[in-house]
Amino acid sequence: MSPASKNWIKAAGAVAASAALVMPLTATPAGAATAAAQLNGSWAPFDRCPVDAPAMLATDGDTDVALCVTSTSPNGTIKLGNTTATTGSTNLQFGVIQHPAEGTYTVVPPAAGSIISGKTTIPGGLLGIMCPSNIPVVSAVCGQITDATLNKVTATVESAGTPTEFSLVAGISSGPIVKLPVKIRLENPLLGSNCYIGSSSNPVILRPGNLSAPSFSAARFNADGSANPDEGSMIQIALSGAAQGDSQFSAPKASGCGLAGILSWAIDLKVGLPAAAGSNNLVLNDAKTYTAGLTAPGLSVPNAGKELSDAWHSALR
Repeated sequence: MSPASKNWIKAAGAVAASAALVMPLTATPAGAATAAAQLNGSWAPFDRCPVDAPAMLATDGDTDVALCVTSTSPNGTIKLGNTTATTGSTNLQFGVIQHPAEGTYTVVPPAAGSIISGKTTIPGGLLGIMCPSNIPVVSAVCGQITDATLNKVTATVESAGTPTEFSLVAGISSGPIVKLPVKIRLENPLLGSNCYIGSSSNPVILRPGNLSAPSFSAARFNADGSANPDEGSMIQIALSGAAQGDSQFSAPKASGCGLAGILSWAIDLKVGLPAAAGSNNLVLNDAKTYTAGLTAPGLSVPNAGKELSDAWHSALR
């Protein structure tokens, strides 16, 4: 058996530990294997795994090993500057390619994005974010807020680039596990559709890590998702009960808020942006993270990536 086959369970545990390290992000519907699907048995949590991505299919099971990762959190909190909000449920999914000889990893997100979540409602809404004020333009906008619809502000976090700098050591212990560039979208009828904190060129950079130790379990299963604890060709690694987050990221100014961005500075003033590292915080509660792959990828050389894809598809309902 190759070194990749012998060591992947240890690596998968580390990959799993990194997967719940994410704030709520939104993703547009995906196609093919990245679309949410219904899968049987042990494959059920991996309904958006990018098994058909070229990089995943090209893995041979020896020099490169492909894995599916998914993580969920029911709730949490996020603080940006002067504002704290409760997060909704989150679901993160991506593929990871392990390079055993190099000791490195490559994240492969689904084509339409890694994260799906509920939106976070900002306490106090638009009135709480930038009102009251005696400044003419802002006061005029605040005067238009006459009902709950106009006042309500929701926030979602969107990807602002590809995750990088995955760390195996941090995944099984402490320290930053992965580098996540994101941007935060604020939605309200008066703010318009392009109001963001951060951008693709100037993102919020999260480097989350474990805040508590997760529980670990492993179980083998057949390619179609059915249980087979003794001889299953696939294996699922589970980590649960971990709190994860980051308190060292900075947050840049808002942009694009209101007509021609005229309200961006009001958001900055009230929220306290830009917010330096140490004044922001993210915590995700009770994360449940799963990693799946071939039990012995070295036995599938050179077609391990293709076999992973075939197994995923065989579990579709």
